[in-house]
Amino acid sequence: MANIKFEIIENIATISEGQKGWKRELNLISWNDREPKYDLRDWDENHVKMGKGLTLSKEEIVQLKEILNAMDL
Repeated sequence: MANIKFEIIENIATISEGQKGWKRELNLISWNDREPKYDLRDWDENHVKMGKGLTLSKEEIVQLKEILNAMDL
C-alpha cells in the first residue's frame, strides 16, 4: 500500500479518549495535497498512527449538522 500524505489543517474537537491514549477527533485534513475535508477518526497521541474514519465534504458536514440538530437527543 502506498504511503498516504496528510496534513491536519485544523484540530476542531476531541470527541473522546480511549484507555490507551488514542483520541477520537474531528479535524480538517488535506489528504494527498487535495482540498481539505472534515475527518472523524481515532489518532494516537502523536498523530502518526490512525484508525479507520469518516471523511466528509463541507456540504456533507452541513447536512449532518442539520440532521443532528433536528434529532431529539
